[in-house]
Amino acid sequence: MHKPYYLYPIYRPIMTDNLIAIASKFSIEGKIADIKPLGEGFINDTFIVKTEGDKDPDYLFQRKNKNIFKDVPGMMGNIQKVTDHLKAKITAAGGDIMREALTVTPTNNGELYYKDEEGDFWAMCLFIKDNLTYEAADSPELAYSGGKGIGKFQSMLSDMKEPLVDILPGFHNIRFRFSQWDEILKNDPVGRKKDLSKEIAWVEDRREEMLEFWTLVESGTIPTRVTHNDTKINNILFDKKGDVLCVIDLDTVLNSTVLNDFGDAMRSYTNTGLEDDENLDNVNMDMEIFKAYTKGYLEETISFLSPPELEYLAFSAKYITYEQVLRFLMDYIDGDNYYKIKSLEHNLIRTQAQYKLLTSMEEQFDEMKGFVEQYSKQLSL
Repeated sequence: MHKPYYLYPIYRPIMTDNLIAIASKFSIEGKIADIKPLGEGFINDTFIVKTEGDKDPDYLFQRKNKNIFKDVPGMMGNIQKVTDHLKAKITAAGGDIMREALTVTPTNNGELYYKDEEGDFWAMCLFIKDNLTYEAADSPELAYSGGKGIGKFQSMLSDMKEPLVDILPGFHNIRFRFSQWDEILKNDPVGRKKDLSKEIAWVEDRREEMLEFWTLVESGTIPTRVTHNDTKINNILFDKKGDVLCVIDLDTVLNSTVLNDFGDAMRSYTNTGLEDDENLDNVNMDMEIFKAYTKGYLEETISFLSPPELEYLAFSAKYITYEQVLRFLMDYIDGDNYYKIKSLEHNLIRTQAQYKLLTSMEEQFDEMKGFVEQYSKQLSL
């Protein structure tokens, strides 16, 4: 009997034979040789499907987390629309659509996903071989490449007008987050608020500034475009030469402001410490990484970014980092119901580390903003 895989989140265990049976529902070229877990599976449960023979492709196979993604059919429809658009652009540029964009593998019935008897959703795409991935941008050169990768992704999608399903309602919407925050502060479900006056003041002191920015998004002054919404560097594939191949993990694509993608990247790329670093002396924003990423990003996006987007590009780093301060602290006050924790104080530690990063950004903000202005002008000459 095959050993079951126990996956996170805690779903029913899956036997290898069952995995093969489900994978066989998809339109695979060749015969399945083996299926093995791939990665840690913090959101989706991910496997690699190996086929027999050298000529047949391998596949990335996932059980989508229906607890986080409430509309998997809508999500898969978004992915198909985005990859179709990307492939058209890649073809026009003479590129390789099988390596420079994800390719969704349909089921034998032509569907984009398979729903099993337990109500779980499965999806598959071609596995892109001979690639490199990185867990951190530990050099300006790598940060520059990451900026070009996300910038090119956004640029190719900048003329996509077809609306996407909002599969994460309220995501990066600070007005929505404040409504959650106010309710949790009012209820104080586990009695932690009394010890957090300093941390709560961090959030409240910046409320007006963050809402002023979001009002520009709501009014359309800052336009809505197609965004990735998870722009850490390990969601970019590089080839063996170190050049960007494609952006992956498209589960979170939706219509929002591209500034969210830039800010999210800056929160992860520029942090000299860990997201949950207990030694706050480790945590600062690395200006050289910021400048390198910004260069790569602007070189790909200057042709379509509007003046308000350029004006608030540097601010978006503060905005997304602030949002994460709020969300970690909110979850701590609420009793740790959203983020997975390693200790009772984990969300508070995360709050403090992200706040240190935010203050480092605030201290360097004039230089950040000045660099965006200077390099934008240089590229526009």
